[in-house]
Amino acid sequence: MAAHFKHSLTSTQAENLKRDLDALTDTVEEKHRPAQRESMVQFTQILRQYLKEKGSKVEWPLIKQPPEGMIKKHADLPEPTKEQLTAIMDKLAVLKLNGGLGTSMGCKGPKSVIEVRNDMSFLDLAVMQIEHLNETYGCSVPLILMNSFNTDEDTAAVLRKYANLKVNFMPFNQSMMPRLHYDSNVPAAKSVDDKDGWYPPGHGDLYRSLKRSGMLKKLLDMGKEYLFVSNIDNLGSVVDNRILLELAQAEDREFIMEVTDKTRADVKGGTLIEYQGQCRLLEIAQVDSEHLQEFKSISKFKIFNTNNLWMKLSAIDRILGEDKMHMEVIENVKSVNGSKVIQLEQAVGTAIKNFKGGIGINVPRSRFLPVKQCQDLLLVMSDLFHQQNGALRLNPARELSHTGQVLPLIKLGSEFKKVADFLSRFDSIPEILELDHLTVSGNVRFGRGVTLKGTVIIIANKGERIDIPARSLLENKIITGNLHVLEH
Repeated sequence: MAAHFKHSLTSTQAENLKRDLDALTDTVEEKHRPAQRESMVQFTQILRQYLKEKGSKVEWPLIKQPPEGMIKKHADLPEPTKEQLTAIMDKLAVLKLNGGLGTSMGCKGPKSVIEVRNDMSFLDLAVMQIEHLNETYGCSVPLILMNSFNTDEDTAAVLRKYANLKVNFMPFNQSMMPRLHYDSNVPAAKSVDDKDGWYPPGHGDLYRSLKRSGMLKKLLDMGKEYLFVSNIDNLGSVVDNRILLELAQAEDREFIMEVTDKTRADVKGGTLIEYQGQCRLLEIAQVDSEHLQEFKSISKFKIFNTNNLWMKLSAIDRILGEDKMHMEVIENVKSVNGSKVIQLEQAVGTAIKNFKGGIGINVPRSRFLPVKQCQDLLLVMSDLFHQQNGALRLNPARELSHTGQVLPLIKLGSEFKKVADFLSRFDSIPEILELDHLTVSGNVRFGRGVTLKGTVIIIANKGERIDIPARSLLENKIITGNLHVLEH
């Protein structure tokens, strides 16, 4: 970034930026201007923090492994009684982070409406979970959706189909912030309609947007005390009774982060550490190049953050009221319409250091089941899982493979990147109950009723095509070249 943009804004630059932001706010519909003006103030605060802290990394010698008690095992938590759950469940609210689009998987609109199993979407499954909770405990757990300007209108349209269900939907929008040209502090947007010039500033925006939108006050006025936050594309993030009880019973416990054992596929995930006497989330962006490999070590840092988070609403209210919600700013450089821009984001989990008594709970891997790519879809659509009240449960017939991993490793080539292309290449989803590793590359199609076991590698080189015949059994096989079997 240019030198004048590295450490601080001069008074002239600050005045020019305020003028630009005010001009952008004036393009917003009048009834939304007060909220947008507040978002702009927040943006300016984040920008100043970024300029002040830019380039700062953690001091590696000060990092300590979490002391005893900072990370608890899920299996050691007591199972609550029905009476205990009935008493606390009505004080719970569930929030799903719903700001993302499905573009990376070749879909239009919110990612939450992509169908992931039995013609049901991420949102359908979340609704089923809440409906089941409310019926089981005679309570009213609301489903809060933090939308972005990219997803709010489409989500509102989709919610109409749930009108007859006993679920209280409480959507609100996170902030809309301007991208800045990389070599200056000039906003890329010219008006509110210039969508490429704006961005939703990451899930760390949750706390301030809860307050700005009035949602925090509304929840507190409803008597809600506990908030469970998770990504809507994590199909393992259902309400956990043991963790809810842990949060409710410990008066000095304001924040719980679910962590799980790290594998080589998770080396970039943030990890919990003790830093200067605090429980901190260490993200890869905070690590200097000299210590990157050590950060990625699964022998030193054995767990990572699932982004399933539990917190007390009163604590959020107190910390924001005292203006003590500090989170590291993440620089995200992008190219938009041929122009290099910067957007400033924050991660919701890094706020753990602001809460009293924050801990991690090491949960089973089954609580971390994100769907980021179509190869993840293959897992969740398969016989590895069954659906129960909106939650995906691991098939009890699935045993740990010899690699010690609960789920197989699946790598699909670019031909499977988009959901429509992925679905067109399977007449039915293969049975993979005994699969350890699958790699597929090139023009490959699967017939109906295929079974895959052990390690299977299928490579169709450029110009070649491989058709896996219906009802085939492939166990520890490598297939390359051309294969096309005609039905007769």
